[in-house]
Amino acid sequence: MGRGKVELKRIENQTSRQVTFSKRRTGLLKKAFELSILCDAEVALLIFSPSGKAYQFASHDIDRTILRYKNEVGLSKSTNDQGFRATEVRRFEIEDMTRTIDELEARDKHFAGEDISTLGMKELKQLERQLRIGVERIRSKKRCIISEHINWLKRRHKILHEENIHLQKQVRLHELREGEGSSTILDSDASFELISKG
Repeated sequence: MGRGKVELKRIENQTSRQVTFSKRRTGLLKKAFELSILCDAEVALLIFSPSGKAYQFASHDIDRTILRYKNEVGLSKSTNDQGFRATEVRRFEIEDMTRTIDELEARDKHFAGEDISTLGMKELKQLERQLRIGVERIRSKKRCIISEHINWLKRRHKILHEENIHLQKQVRLHELREGEGSSTILDSDASFELISKG
């Protein structure tokens, strides 16, 4: 019975990923060696591990093989070497960004409780600890926001209270002024009436 089809996707468990890398790297180097012997092919192979460690195989001098490749595809050393290096730098940056995005997306899924079947006990405990820390930060932030809102309400209440007192004073002052005006009018009318009778 043949082996089932293996889904090609990034291995989330770091230990499993490292073990798989070591096995696949050894197999790939062996295949490159066999290809160079069986087919008399000029083979050069470069591998960089996730941690940045370099592995290589070359059936001939690797610098000569790389130079031959660049000449073959039109990347002559004198004219396009700088452009080639810049392209390689961009490619490595893109690959690094892709790995970072994959890791962040995987972490986001883990925080949501998804795709955790590949995690071991150590990773699960670490995830649980991170979630507890996250919950505590959320609670602390909520307390801070509520406290700030309460303080704002108190300040607003004080301002409105002071404005209300000021308005009441203005109303009383206005009423007093109107009362004084009415008394003056009444006094004038009474005086006029006495003069008329006299």
